[in-house]
Amino acid sequence: MHLGLLNSALQQQDSQEKRSDPWSPLPDEGWKPCLDSSNAPSLPTNSQGYLQVFLDGGLNQQRMGICDAVAVAKILNATLVIPYFEVNLVWQDSSSFGDIFDVDHFIDVLKDDISIVKELPEDFTWSTRTYYATRIRATRIKNAPVHASANWYHENVLPILERFVIPYLSYGIAAIAPFSHRLAFDNLPMDIQRLRCKVNFKALSFVPHIRALGDALISRLRYPPDQREALGTNYLKEVTDAADKQGPGKFVVLHLRFDKDMAAHSACDFGGGKTEELALAKYRQQMWQGRVLNSKFTDEELRNQGRCPLTPEEIGLLLAALGFDSNTRLYLASHKVYGGEARLSALRKLFPLMEDKKSLASAEERAQISGKASLLAAVDYYVGMHSDIFVSASPGNMHNAMVGHRTFENLKTIRPNMGLLGQLFLNKSMSWSEFQQAVVEGHQSRQGQIRIRNPEQSIYTYPAPDCMCHG
Repeated sequence: MHLGLLNSALQQQDSQEKRSDPWSPLPDEGWKPCLDSSNAPSLPTNSQGYLQVFLDGGLNQQRMGICDAVAVAKILNATLVIPYFEVNLVWQDSSSFGDIFDVDHFIDVLKDDISIVKELPEDFTWSTRTYYATRIRATRIKNAPVHASANWYHENVLPILERFVIPYLSYGIAAIAPFSHRLAFDNLPMDIQRLRCKVNFKALSFVPHIRALGDALISRLRYPPDQREALGTNYLKEVTDAADKQGPGKFVVLHLRFDKDMAAHSACDFGGGKTEELALAKYRQQMWQGRVLNSKFTDEELRNQGRCPLTPEEIGLLLAALGFDSNTRLYLASHKVYGGEARLSALRKLFPLMEDKKSLASAEERAQISGKASLLAAVDYYVGMHSDIFVSASPGNMHNAMVGHRTFENLKTIRPNMGLLGQLFLNKSMSWSEFQQAVVEGHQSRQGQIRIRNPEQSIYTYPAPDCMCHG
């Protein structure tokens, strides 16, 4: 689709000309993690009752829901029951909290902040997802508004929660479903904001087998073996020689969010001609019955507004323009790519050392996570947090979660300038040098520098200044 730029990028990779060092570390802006909550109210001896939350969505949406659940439990002085994960209707993944996150670590890190139980006591075992699915129940709150205030929880949930305080209205337990995005980002006490970050960045640790597989993938990216095939099923047990003469290699994690749903919902033109256009329009109608705002605009209008996801080829050209070359080790974090291997061919030409879970780990090693979207995403998240550079091809929950977490840790994270890139890719006469100059200039301030959170913005994407201190 961008053959001229692609050929020029490949030619530059063959030359010795380098425009910039893409691996240069972020400058120290004086910000550091700041989660001290010494001024927070101490944990009361008795809680008001049990709080249950039922979380839907993918892994990163559930992750943010967990942080909000802890905050709401603190606001209400409730005992939090380990959150229940709904079956993901898109991926059909039934993984539970304990399948993904280390429950004991979670409870231990937060033991001085809130009371947490793994299961309800016998008196409350009736409070299950099945119980709430059959009919309206007095203990279920299903009308929690998006970004509800702390006062809303005091007024609407606390009366149900407080055991025996109001006869026939108080039950000692409250179950909130749905719960995604049900706590405001503004007008909350500082200790609540920092508690949310403490959960996100400290309390949520993946289970050992996810960390072990992630560590193995990271090791193989940093110390690629000469004969990977010879290692067979003992690959995970391999101990990499840290004294390798070359030292640890650097690598980029690319979150390539380019599946059929995204391609269809965007209503953008991806170069497949009339056949592809009609096929995506049909799929869009089947999935969303015409309720897609983007379909009202032309491809040019959408690209000028930065509303088209970057294709694998386009994200490859972005990385090449920023100075990454054919020697760059690229880890591909993605599910199914729309168009399959053919769609990835240009990206693979630019970055022949591109790897993913399948190429780096054996089927035996992947057995515990195979077919489980949340566990696969957890491995990608773990590897992404240990990469030298992270870049996401389009906005979304994974992008938002990684940007916030890596900002908190002062790690380099490239945020594609979607509006600029959309306009550049529309210009079919642009030379490679012009494209490269525009890309470099347009991304100088989009590589992980601290951005102060504005009102209504997510604390999970912008942790400063709520959870970071300056000076």
